Amino acid sequence: MEFTAIILAGGQGTRMKSPLPKVLHPVAGQPMISRVVQTCRQAGVTEIRVVVGHGQSLVKTVLEPLNVQAYVQEKQLGTADAVKSANLDSINSDVIIMNGDHPLITDQDLKNFISDFKEQQLDVAVVTVELDEPGAFGRIVRNNNQLVSIVEAKDASMETLKIKEVNTGIYVAKANVLQKYIPRIQNNNSKKEFYLTDLIDLALTDNLKVQALLSNNTDVAHGVNNQLELAEATKKVFLTKNKQLMENGVIFIDAHTAYVEETVIIGAGSVIYPNTFVRGKTAIGAFTVIEPNCFISDSIIGESVHLKAGSYIEQTIIKNKASVGPYARLRPETTIGESAHVGNFVEMKKVNFGNKSKAGHLTYLGDADVGEDVNIGCGTITCNYAADKKKYKTVIGDRVFVGSDSQLVAPVRVGHDALIASGTTVTKDVPEGALALARSPQVNKEGYAKKFKKSES
Repeated sequence: MEFTAIILAGGQGTRMKSPLPKVLHPVAGQPMISRVVQTCRQAGVTEIRVVVGHGQSLVKTVLEPLNVQAYVQEKQLGTADAVKSANLDSINSDVIIMNGDHPLITDQDLKNFISDFKEQQLDVAVVTVELDEPGAFGRIVRNNNQLVSIVEAKDASMETLKIKEVNTGIYVAKANVLQKYIPRIQNNNSKKEFYLTDLIDLALTDNLKVQALLSNNTDVAHGVNNQLELAEATKKVFLTKNKQLMENGVIFIDAHTAYVEETVIIGAGSVIYPNTFVRGKTAIGAFTVIEPNCFISDSIIGESVHLKAGSYIEQTIIKNKASVGPYARLRPETTIGESAHVGNFVEMKKVNFGNKSKAGHLTYLGDADVGEDVNIGCGTITCNYAADKKKYKTVIGDRVFVGSDSQLVAPVRVGHDALIASGTTVTKDVPEGALALARSPQVNKEGYAKKFKKSES
């Protein structure tokens, strides 16, 4: 089915009170315009044209990887002028026109609009919804269920303002109708702008087949015009995702205060505590517990993992039955082995941490391979960044015991079953099964403390 979408994304969005173009403001992690483009694709729309204007260079940067065509509206002269900017003469298919700041529209909504348009063999249609509080929306006036006109709220009589059916700003039309009537729209109004609503009046005047397609999803009218509406849209998306997860067996302590992006996968039986943020291409296995205030991004987390409160995880793999935290930080390219333990205030970056290995607390490991069943004592540091501004690797074999407050100066290798004495600075390789000990000898000066305290007084 050939269908073209024209997405209007050139508005300034002054009510956002933000230097960022309105359509680039994120809803649950994705720019609004990206969401609308993705929805069009999921609905099977074959061509997508995005009309840009304000902040077009930034908007184009986001659009480029989405493989859509951008058209520039040179001046902000109204919605009809924006549609005209999309080079209508080169379109041969039917067209759906929508706004780039309507992030809650679903692909099923679009399929319904297109299907109704086709089935009723319409020339042009406007999508409508019924709202309990229609506010400033344009009212849909019908006669015997047939669309008669769209009346803007500011121009409506008291009787017309009682109408609850409103214009969503979404239109479906044949390409030749747009090509014929868009150039005829006049700017005879106080703002001297060309309004797309006039398309309906022109089509009705010429007795074309015109109808208002009433949607049962009020979210299609949810445009984002300020920061409050942006937050409301984001909240809806997060709650919808959490409901889907709960339907599939995920346990939320409070679904209203956990923030899981739509791209995330979570297995049944996992428990998500409040104030947790899970984003990007994250996959979490079954029976995993994520305690409060964890942040997880683009990570793969296995089954029966325990992420304790306040942990920060990014681009990390955590295998089955491992425990992390509280207050641990795992940075990109880190892998935590099965049944391993990463304790409080431990930071790792580019580390392969072996099965059943432990780093209990207050440790930094960077650019390191750590074997299985290794014990990393409190305060251990891999010194991976050298004076030549290059990073070097530390390799620790299986069953190594690293005593507290040790430093391993890379590049260095520690063999299997070796022991590192507490307080040791390791600067050369440690053979398998050896004890590495590097300390200054302890000197006790008898009676010195008494003399020192006397001199202070």
